[in-house]
Amino acid sequence: MATALPAASAPLAEPCLILASASPRRRDLLAQIGINPAGIRPSDIDESPKPREKPRDLALRLAREKAEAAMLAEGEIVLAADTIVALGRRSLGKPGNTDEARAFLRLLSGRRHQVTTGIAVRNSTRLWQRAVTTSVRFKQLSEAEIDSYIKSGEWQGKAGGYAIQGIGAAFVPWISGSYSNVVGLPLTETRNLLMAAGLPVALA
Repeated sequence: MATALPAASAPLAEPCLILASASPRRRDLLAQIGINPAGIRPSDIDESPKPREKPRDLALRLAREKAEAAMLAEGEIVLAADTIVALGRRSLGKPGNTDEARAFLRLLSGRRHQVTTGIAVRNSTRLWQRAVTTSVRFKQLSEAEIDSYIKSGEWQGKAGGYAIQGIGAAFVPWISGSYSNVVGLPLTETRNLLMAAGLPVALA
């Protein structure tokens, strides 16, 4: 009489990445290194800074809160990030209107500032975090250049009111640090965190 063998256990599903951001820039950056999220689930949190909160602390906190707000199924890993432009201790987020965008550009004109991205990666049991800062210097901007940039609309939805990957690149003669960080996601550090969380991210 034949003896029934126990059924083989189903293989564990390969971990998959969920991006807690609707930013097309972050999706494009991840695609550059062969990472394509299985899902996009933006986290809706209050992004207001706390009193006397330093820009680096703000970027880390917002990334962490976005990652913690994501609902994960078994095998899913979430990546969240937040980018802050700072002049000293002053954080410049996304301008809410043209007047604020114009004010940001005037503040940045002819000066050096810092761009910090907080990254948070979470699976079902653990959270990993990292902050990366890049120094950026703006050329002296004329009022005509500011007016033209405001009319372009490129400032909308951009921390500090500019996009280094767009026509805003004409304002930046010098950076020190990660370029992809200024765009919105430092790729080397992000890849390291994803590997630590168990996501297969081998380069092609």
